[in-house]
Amino acid sequence: MTSADPIENLATLIRCPSVTPAEGGALTALAAMLEPLGFTVERMVASEPGMPDIENLYARIGTEGPHLMFAGHTDVVPVGDAAAWTHNPFGAEISGGEMFGRGAVDMKGGIACFVAAVARHIEKNGPPKGSVSFLITGDEEGPAVNGTVKLLQWAAERGERWDACLVGEPTNPDQLGDMIKIGRRGSVSGTLTVRGVQGHAAYPHLADNAVRGVIALTDALMHPPFDAGTENFQPSNLEVTTIDVGNRATNVVPAEASASFNIRFNDAWTAETVMAEIVRRLDAAARDEKLRPGRAPVRYDIQWAERPSHVFLTRNNQLIASLSGAVEAVTGRAPKLSTTGGTSDARFIKDYCPVVEFGLVGQTMHMVDERVAVADLETLTVIYETFIARWFGDARS
Repeated sequence: MTSADPIENLATLIRCPSVTPAEGGALTALAAMLEPLGFTVERMVASEPGMPDIENLYARIGTEGPHLMFAGHTDVVPVGDAAAWTHNPFGAEISGGEMFGRGAVDMKGGIACFVAAVARHIEKNGPPKGSVSFLITGDEEGPAVNGTVKLLQWAAERGERWDACLVGEPTNPDQLGDMIKIGRRGSVSGTLTVRGVQGHAAYPHLADNAVRGVIALTDALMHPPFDAGTENFQPSNLEVTTIDVGNRATNVVPAEASASFNIRFNDAWTAETVMAEIVRRLDAAARDEKLRPGRAPVRYDIQWAERPSHVFLTRNNQLIASLSGAVEAVTGRAPKLSTTGGTSDARFIKDYCPVVEFGLVGQTMHMVDERVAVADLETLTVIYETFIARWFGDARS
């Protein structure tokens, strides 16, 4: 059964150029791995006006509970400068004990290993004593509009229910066994625009410099800190990511300046309360005359990015213990339970069932020469296989 070999699985997937939003043959290849194992495979295409259609895949084996979902994505980011790669980014070439290719760790490698783990479990034990499903999107690296969100809705409307989910994102910073993600910080982005009055730099009293206003407002966004962190999360942090004026003249006071920002916030906040705090800070700073003595308050408006990401923390002890125990049994390392890093599709899945994340070492994700140690593919497969046995055993005990 070739699908029991994670190396062959990954090579097959890497050779599919599935750069978002292209399916690239990756979902077709995955279906060909799962159907011989007994999975019922369905393809779902999601659409949204103004955005490309996205192909997604849902596969299930078993009809009874308990029901374990594995979630991930076959889409990958662009390769960048292909000439800078030492190996074909879609060649899946092995050199020095490593397989090179876009998506090797983020996250075709995790999918390849879970397929192999399920195949081995079935070979040794027969079909799982319950159900296993794959929820795989082609839109995680893109806008994430026509991917996991709509695939979950589609499956739930058809009566699908899950007891737990494992997302195969690369969670380990240095070596397998380092880290399991049990939650994620929330994320809110916005752009504020300051309106002033254009004028001659030699006659500032006749103008109102928007740069002075945007400096005051962005300073208030970054200081003081929003909080000192919580029991399970690091401190919330806001970064101003760009300031734009568009003024090429050195003797003209600009009438408009804009600044974009992103805040990653912990469970001391909700998306709504952190947005309210940002507005409170901006309103207070707009009245501060330090940079604009004698002036009326800064005139600004703010545009929030759509679909903020909400903070969440998984508290399902059985799921966490099954995965932690499997990792430690295979690697000898007790993984750290973490909520660090950016967002993932787990932020959508948590509305349907408890979810944790564990995958490969992520040091080369999105980089030129993305690669994975071949030995890690086998180790992760064994971890996943052990986890499957433990989770079903614990769920039925």
